[in-house]
Amino acid sequence: MRRYMFAASKCLSRGFSIVEVLVALVVLAVGMLGIAGLYVTSLQASGSALLRMQAVNLASDMADRIRANPDAGAAYAGEPADNNCAGAAPASCSPAQMAADDLFRWHRQLAATLPDDGDPDTPQGTVEVSAGPPPRTYTITVTWVEPGEPNPLTYALMMQI
Repeated sequence: MRRYMFAASKCLSRGFSIVEVLVALVVLAVGMLGIAGLYVTSLQASGSALLRMQAVNLASDMADRIRANPDAGAAYAGEPADNNCAGAAPASCSPAQMAADDLFRWHRQLAATLPDDGDPDTPQGTVEVSAGPPPRTYTITVTWVEPGEPNPLTYALMMQI
């Protein structure tokens, strides 16, 4: 009789029960949701890093423009104007006209590259020039709005020439 009971218990322990399968599916689903959450977080972080890198590059671009035209001085704190100084005859532009043209082209790059909040009172890029004897201090500020951030972010670059 013992042999028969052993054989009966052997028959009952084969395969998986429906409860075991459902528990395995729940564990797998939770794992997949965790992986999806990590993926979304990494996409947001890479987007943020891209915008920050672009802001740094745009501020450095304006710093290079200022270094290439050191005689303009305080003109870089003025209003941008499309003087076509980068066109066919850049030698005919004065340093102040070249500075206004540099600002105009830089503002176009800022608008094309970085997102803004749509508020015209929030500038995307400014250049401040210290008044006084040389060396002048230039403060180049880039402002942008990241998706999901309540306030605009700002990057400032200071240099002396």
